[in-house]
Amino acid sequence: MGHLYDDNPAGPVTFGPVMGLIWSVLAAIAPGFATATDAADTGLRALMKLPASIADIGMALVAVFALRERPRWAVLAGAAILLHPAVIDVSAWWGQYESIYVLSALAATVAAIRGRNGLAAALVAVSLLTKPQAIPFLVPFAAWFWATGFRRDGVRGGVRELARTGAIGVAVLVVGFLPFLAQDGPTNYLANVRYYQDEVFHVLSLRTWNPWWVFQTAVRNGSLFVDDVPIVGPISFRVVGLLATALLEFVLLLAIVRDPRPRTLVLALAASTLVFFTFMTQMHERYAYAAAIFLVLLIPEPRLRWLAVAVGAVFTVNLWWAIPPAPGFRALLPEDDLFDYVGPLVMLGLTALVVSSTHRPGGVRLTIALMRPRIATRYQCR
Repeated sequence: MGHLYDDNPAGPVTFGPVMGLIWSVLAAIAPGFATATDAADTGLRALMKLPASIADIGMALVAVFALRERPRWAVLAGAAILLHPAVIDVSAWWGQYESIYVLSALAATVAAIRGRNGLAAALVAVSLLTKPQAIPFLVPFAAWFWATGFRRDGVRGGVRELARTGAIGVAVLVVGFLPFLAQDGPTNYLANVRYYQDEVFHVLSLRTWNPWWVFQTAVRNGSLFVDDVPIVGPISFRVVGLLATALLEFVLLLAIVRDPRPRTLVLALAASTLVFFTFMTQMHERYAYAAAIFLVLLIPEPRLRWLAVAVGAVFTVNLWWAIPPAPGFRALLPEDDLFDYVGPLVMLGLTALVVSSTHRPGGVRLTIALMRPRIATRYQCR
């Protein structure tokens, strides 16, 4: 285990310690992993995909629990996750592990809106220990921890709550990396992430429907374009993406601080994921996965229900357009360059709608359904 982040022939590992632990369990179940050199063994391939499919079921159960006071919507939310084409595509066919880190974040959301900020902080740390794609969750949760502490006890309460939850998160991160400390695992892990960022995936967009893909298509006719090219002085495309993302993250932070309700937190988590997906460089086509899942929690509200359907549909088409699960899927899509421009523009518009929705009132019944009565009463009386 300690050598997971050392150099290896298959390339540097950028999955977090949680995935290392999961893989060690799979290796104990099937010793064939020790000698397999490809995915030809059907049993090993199925076992390798099993954790993500189990996490899919876990996400559905969390959604049902979150909306359990409205049984009809709870069942619909669980079914929407289990039968979502993107969920099936990413987990069962593609074999990616997005659902595992999103499961932890989804559970953290339910814990936070029920007044369990400490547990939420621990679960956010578990999400970070699974994949670095959990980084978009940090600002919304930090804003929530500060805002809920502030509403109870004033400014000092907000600072104390943010410090307390931050300490819990850091403690979980440290515990997660303990099996790797002797072999300098944390340093090697960060070096691996940096290697992929600067040497492998340092491009504007990897089949991601965002403005960078439009620019890349127009300038290079679809060929990849590195993101560290200076534009003005030291400012590169990557810096522009970071600045735009930081600005919009601040907008989301203000939304939660001004209105710390469950609706705002869930929307901000979806919006933060879409902001990274839309404005950061180096994004992959599946990195909007969490947004499609978080929005399912908001389906009791009519306008957000259709927004969830739209985001999920466009995200799914982006996946099928990038890597079709079967030839028939490619046949369903236009063969010209229409989607290279229309797809990113539609996703940009949806991102704007989700971000703007964080600053709009609404969803009182959803707030009451997701929170314990005493907390819901306190915030609704504002």
